Amino acid sequence: MYHKQFYVFRDNKPILATIRNYTPADFNALILIQQECFPPPFPSELWWSEEQLISHVKHFPEGTLCIEVDGRLVGSMTSLLVDFDPDNPIHTWEDITDNGYIRTHDPNGDTLYIVDLCVSPAYRSLGLGKWLMLSMYEIVIEQKRMRLLGGSRMPNYHHYAEQLTPEAYIESVVLGEIHDQVISFLLRCGRMPIQVVPHYLEDEESHHYGVLMEWRNPFIQIKETY
Repeated sequence: MYHKQFYVFRDNKPILATIRNYTPADFNALILIQQECFPPPFPSELWWSEEQLISHVKHFPEGTLCIEVDGRLVGSMTSLLVDFDPDNPIHTWEDITDNGYIRTHDPNGDTLYIVDLCVSPAYRSLGLGKWLMLSMYEIVIEQKRMRLLGGSRMPNYHHYAEQLTPEAYIESVVLGEIHDQVISFLLRCGRMPIQVVPHYLEDEESHHYGVLMEWRNPFIQIKETY
């Protein structure tokens, strides 16, 4: 199981942080963090339920991470293993994650797929999301999987949808012409956009589009098929 400690800084003061696997004792706090992180218009039915969290720790406990700062739970990240086919990349979040229950988890899958990442808004200036992402990269390497993959929201896209296709919007974000709070963050974490997906997730701000973003295991060579 996963456990590490390190320091983050607020106003140049070091604060102890811990990343570990979450357990049933954390469920109430995790649900509250979801509500803080995804306010309306994000659909409330997509917040974690206790039943989903139980399923996470049952099917893939190694892929359930949470982060504490000074002993307070302030963020989480959830994943599952899938066998990803680059020749048929189109899917929805609901289908690949079993609507967040991850009963689609494949222990032999070649890809660590990110189901969710959230950090309490009051703690986002500490860089905790990036620390969680880096920890998932370590799991990819330790388990010898080919890649980390996940579908990103495009929450700033609704401001540009009348002028830009989703693909043109992603290109503008990559060129630094537009800032998107989610995609730009993932680029800073080393993720690469590989595919725009229509109807990926019920998300009005993104016009229901998602973009698949990949991080490849640098210790495993992957044949280019995209």
